[in-house]
Amino acid sequence: MDFKNKCAVITGGYSGIGRAVAEKLASLGADIALVGIGSEDDKTAALEAVKGFGVKAEAYDCDVSNFAQGEEVIAKVIAEFGKIDILVNNAGITRDKLMLNMSEGDFDAVINVNLKGVYNMTKHVYKPFMRQRSGRIVNMASVVGINGNAGQANYSASKAGVIGLTKSVARELAARGVTVNAVAPGYIDTPMTQALSDKVKAEIAASIPMKRRGLPEDVANVVAFLCSDMAAYVTGEVIRVDGGIAM
Repeated sequence: MDFKNKCAVITGGYSGIGRAVAEKLASLGADIALVGIGSEDDKTAALEAVKGFGVKAEAYDCDVSNFAQGEEVIAKVIAEFGKIDILVNNAGITRDKLMLNMSEGDFDAVINVNLKGVYNMTKHVYKPFMRQRSGRIVNMASVVGINGNAGQANYSASKAGVIGLTKSVARELAARGVTVNAVAPGYIDTPMTQALSDKVKAEIAASIPMKRRGLPEDVANVVAFLCSDMAAYVTGEVIRVDGGIAM
């Protein structure tokens, strides 16, 4: 896989899966635009790691749930990099609670980032991708968007929505040479899951057929494939990266 002269925008790119995706694509030659909100330390570390591969890289603070902020960032990336070839919609949050205790704010916050954020960023690259008659969009879904999960009604709904959005936009853009796919991670070892207790981590790992937690790199490898020319005839797909937990 060769991504030289390609520009990839990765949301939620300062840590976890997003950073792993950024590093993977950079290692294959892609220029990288990191988009996110988070600590300055995480942003600096991610940017330095990506630049270590000898590619052009910039970081842009942006709340993807804010339509105007997303529009401004995409315009800046096009101005500074000349074009965008790849969009990876990875930004996401959790507000896990049983429905009984889940507030309207908990629900809205997760939907706004995880689902509307994907709409916002996809909307802003839609016309450029149509004009250039090429592009790759990869959206981060989740196995809980397929199977559901107690205590994650908001997160599951947001990720199920991402799957529906992926398939619909894939149909719209297919004739323009643009592919739109989703990756559905299972239990991946990221800052989002590291907050769990050791007991819960062990119980989850034991329930996975492959008997181990996934790594961000496991997800990044699949994202890289979907962004590459090797996947030029793959669109509207949802690929689970979960060690078999959702079989």
